[in-house]
Amino acid sequence: MRKEGNRAVPGQRNAARGPGPDRTAATTTARPRPPYPTPSAEARLRYWFDTTLTRGIPALCGWLALGCLALVVPVSALLVWTDQRAPASLGARIAAVWRSTGQTMRLGGEVGPPLRVVLSVLLALIALLYVSTLVSLITTGLTDRLMALDRGRAAILERGHTVVLGWSEQIPTVVSELVAARTDRRRRVIAVLADKDKSAMEEGLPDTARATGRTRVLCRTGRPADPAALARVSPATADCVLVLPRDDPRDDAETVKTLLSLSAALGEDRRVRVVAAVRDGRHLAAARLAGGPRTTVLDVDDLSARLVVDCARQPGLSLVHQELLDFAGHEFHTLRDPRLPGLTFEEAAGACPESIAVGIAHDDGTVTLNPPLSARFRDDDRLLVIARDEHSTRLSDLPVPHDPKALTHAPPPAPAPAERVLLLGWNRRAPRIVDQLSRRTPPGSTLDVVAGPRAATTAAVRTAAEALAPRMPVRHHPGDPALRSTTDALDPTGYDVVIVLGPDPRPGRGDPDDRTLLTLLHLRAAEEESGRRVPVVTEMADDGNRLIAPRAPGADFVVSGRLVGLLMTQISQNPHLTAVFEELLAPAGNTLHLRPAAHYVTTGRTASFAAVAASAARRGECAIGYRSATAADHGMRLNPPKAHVRYWHARDQVVLIAPGD
Repeated sequence: MRKEGNRAVPGQRNAARGPGPDRTAATTTARPRPPYPTPSAEARLRYWFDTTLTRGIPALCGWLALGCLALVVPVSALLVWTDQRAPASLGARIAAVWRSTGQTMRLGGEVGPPLRVVLSVLLALIALLYVSTLVSLITTGLTDRLMALDRGRAAILERGHTVVLGWSEQIPTVVSELVAARTDRRRRVIAVLADKDKSAMEEGLPDTARATGRTRVLCRTGRPADPAALARVSPATADCVLVLPRDDPRDDAETVKTLLSLSAALGEDRRVRVVAAVRDGRHLAAARLAGGPRTTVLDVDDLSARLVVDCARQPGLSLVHQELLDFAGHEFHTLRDPRLPGLTFEEAAGACPESIAVGIAHDDGTVTLNPPLSARFRDDDRLLVIARDEHSTRLSDLPVPHDPKALTHAPPPAPAPAERVLLLGWNRRAPRIVDQLSRRTPPGSTLDVVAGPRAATTAAVRTAAEALAPRMPVRHHPGDPALRSTTDALDPTGYDVVIVLGPDPRPGRGDPDDRTLLTLLHLRAAEEESGRRVPVVTEMADDGNRLIAPRAPGADFVVSGRLVGLLMTQISQNPHLTAVFEELLAPAGNTLHLRPAAHYVTTGRTASFAAVAASAARRGECAIGYRSATAADHGMRLNPPKAHVRYWHARDQVVLIAPGD
């Protein structure tokens, strides 16, 4: 610090203190500051114009008026000066220019004393203010209404429509199948309510749901559990309501709350069918209590486990499930006909040349699947058939004839040998899969589990092994199924069936199917090297990945999200199907089977499908299709015409609904 008079002045840093070789005067080292670029006249004009625009509405109105006058006045002057009838004097011509300008801009255009001109302009401004205010109010109202519609908050006033609540992996399947459902010939409305932006929902719908033809898909934004948002889709006047499961099993409580809100909206005396699903079976009882007696609640994990085990026990069965659940193929329908009461099931089945009779649907909602041939139809009973659509079944007066010589007898059943099962991967459904495998595999079968060495996984496998020890030994091989060294160490081609499970989806992690695809690549390579084929059942999360997965012809893929969506859609259109699929997917009762065609007709010759159906009927079974061993694709065909004649090979199979083994 230094003092100058009575003030303390801080010293300057790096100031020269005296002569010396390392001292350099600041004045000699300072560089000249470069001059700032001078803005151009155009830039200054643009900046001035932009600054005036920021002053608000008065400035905008002033510029608008100035711009209009700059265009209207010259044009009006040109019109007056080029008019042969224009007055000769300059004042009269200026008055004509003013009159033309006033008429163009609706400013009165009166001439005469200044007061008269001012009053005419004032009246014109008042009229302009009124009209502009009216236009702005109408525009604002329309804009707000359009914005409300765009936000998806407007109410839907429909009757007999279908309501879909929630947004999950099932939404593309459910909406596409509802559009494809051939349940009627009238126009239909599908209302989707989800806590998601309306435009995002519309973009997320599949292309098949956008170009719908006779079906409209309306999206609304709101939380389905919120009664106010639920009222936007008018559930009380709907034909059916589907409550989709959340992607995370921990969010099943939200599904239960949605069912409570739906029950409050529908009231006690309701006729609306409700189909819902939960991912965690522990919430199944609560969801059914919340939904009430007319609500069907599905357990997603339990259905996935059943489908996987069904395909593991009978390779190729996933193709049958897909065909029966997809509206694009042949599915279950119920037929009401005044000629049915008093007929036996054998007579009704023989009178269906273009469809397959598989049961009796009773008026109380119950179904008798694969009934005895002597069972008779009562009043209000319906015939349960597999058909292309509900309009393609017609009862015929005469049954389709067949050659009795083509029928054959099945050999006596032999004890099934013990099997070796390999399970690659572990997820939350694995304990259910392992439990059902232990109940449905022959005695003496073994299960090898290859799963990661995490403590939680190891504990879960150990718990399952201890619970199943009396029925089936379970051995845990810690390792990563996505590594070739892990699968090669167990020689997967030496097993009777291999089941591939992907990890559970978790936030922040990649697609769980990525690791599944790696495992399938290694299995496919092992099969090609050994020359042996092993049935592989794969559980996948995304149906799109199924198309790129390495697989053998006819391999089984269980895409649980898609299949559950298909099942929910089928039940929503026909409530009798709840009991049908409950029995078909159960370990006991009448289930789906693939059995050798040689057990029903003589192979190496031609025979009609009516002969196959007759042979199966005398054994207490319903033949619903066949699988050709020589077809280029998977060879699966359901509901062939009874008169269809084909050559039967020794390796062909018949698709049946029959009592479980």
